[in-house]
Amino acid sequence: MSLTLRTISREQHLAYIRSLPSASHCQVPAWADVKGEWRSENLGWFDRDGELVGAGLVLYRQLPKVKRYLAYLPEGPVIDWFSPSLEDWLRPMLAHLKQQGAFSVKMGPPVVIRRWDAPAIKGGIQDPDVKRLRDVQATHIEPHAFEVADRLRRMGWQQGEDGGAGFGDVQPRYVFQVPLEGRSLEDVHRGFNQLWRRNIKKADKAGVEVVQGGLQDLDDWQRLYEITAERDKFRPRPRSYFERMWKVLNAEDPNRMRLYFAEHEGERIAAATMLIVGGHVWYSYGASANHKREVRPSNAMQWRMLQDAYALGASVYDLRGISDSLDESDHLFGLIQFKVGTGGEAAEYLGEWDFPLNKLLHKALDIYMSRR
Repeated sequence: MSLTLRTISREQHLAYIRSLPSASHCQVPAWADVKGEWRSENLGWFDRDGELVGAGLVLYRQLPKVKRYLAYLPEGPVIDWFSPSLEDWLRPMLAHLKQQGAFSVKMGPPVVIRRWDAPAIKGGIQDPDVKRLRDVQATHIEPHAFEVADRLRRMGWQQGEDGGAGFGDVQPRYVFQVPLEGRSLEDVHRGFNQLWRRNIKKADKAGVEVVQGGLQDLDDWQRLYEITAERDKFRPRPRSYFERMWKVLNAEDPNRMRLYFAEHEGERIAAATMLIVGGHVWYSYGASANHKREVRPSNAMQWRMLQDAYALGASVYDLRGISDSLDESDHLFGLIQFKVGTGGEAAEYLGEWDFPLNKLLHKALDIYMSRR
């Protein structure tokens, strides 16, 4: 296979993404503007006929005090990962990134290894001997994914223990998704567990209304998001981050990002952001007040977002990251417990992989990140 790689324009990159059924929101050109603290580059792979057959958004972060960069392709690049000649795709990329001053490359192949359906996960939760999702027998295994992993190892790529734990912008290895393709909305609703269906009904009976918001509503979003951050003990992103996200993503595509609010008696008590790339729709950030939780605004909002994703013709509604812990005493257990109620499935991706172009600087970065 004869492939050449070169820098492409954002317009070429976007046109290529639009030609696909879907791609990660972290690989659209505008994502570079969301991550404004990184330098960026759009890469294109061309076949021998000069046709664009792959693309990648690279984010470069400079190492403190040295003019060398970490090159990061979040949930990318968008190439033929199952190609028997994967080396022909990745070798020119490594050579190019080295020329650009990269000392290390991090990428996240958008390749699913295993899937677990809701009954399998529930069985794992009920089994006292099972503590991790990986200990539960998968309902679907993608054999070719293991071949991809083997090829990467043979090329010298290294996989982090936890898909890149300790790296600030790491993407989740385990996610929860509700498949929509080939299903009716009634079928999706039937797939919810009893508690979810009851909570959706309860919200409706209590008069919870779900509405779409816009840029002018970001103050309401930020208020609920900061309440959530304090309650769940994480450091919140500033309002400016979401404003930038809204402006740059929707400038690229007017329907790339949406904002939803659940309202009760005129008060906004829950909110969520939604991202759309082709047939893939993501619930990306969520927030809720500490009070009125009994009217179940989050269930109502998720159901509305699922319905809207379906109306858009989405093939999958992605609830994003989960931990693989099935231990009820783990503080992250609530995430999978909430999401499994949708009747969807957990998916495990290949995780993030590193290629040290300069082993000494790569090691220095590891030490620096572990101390932060």
